[in-house]
This record gives sequence, C-alpha cells and structure tokens, in this order.
Amino acid sequence: MRQETQLYITLQQFLKREAIISTGGQAKAFLLHNVVLVNGQAEKRRGRKLRLNDNVTINNTVHIVDYI
Repeated sequence: MRQETQLYITLQQFLKREAIISTGGQAKAFLLHNVVLVNGQAEKRRGRKLRLNDNVTINNTVHIVDYI
C-alpha cells in the first residue's frame, strides 16, 4: 500500500496555528458562533481540509494558507 504525503491541514489545525483559538476543543464552538468562509463558501466543519493558497475569511479578515 502506498503512503501519501499529507498535503493539507484541517481548519481546526489552521485556527490553532493562526492563534485564533488556543485549543482544538474550542474549534467547534468557534465555528458555531462565527462566520467562517473557505474560498468564499460558509464552512462549519472543523475537519475541513485546507490546501495551499486556500482563503479563510473570518470577520472580514482574509487568511491565506501559505504553508502546510
């Protein structure tokens, strides 16, 4: 079986890495109470896979996934 290199980060991991939330457990509540857009579409799934150059918009601030 061939192993694939992980070429994505989850939305939850991204929120933690950007210091928007401090723990992974906060992701569910954060996504419930805030409008988060991924590439212009509303997203509520903390496990959403983000790839390089995806745009994550939170409170009218755009964050670009520039490294995995």
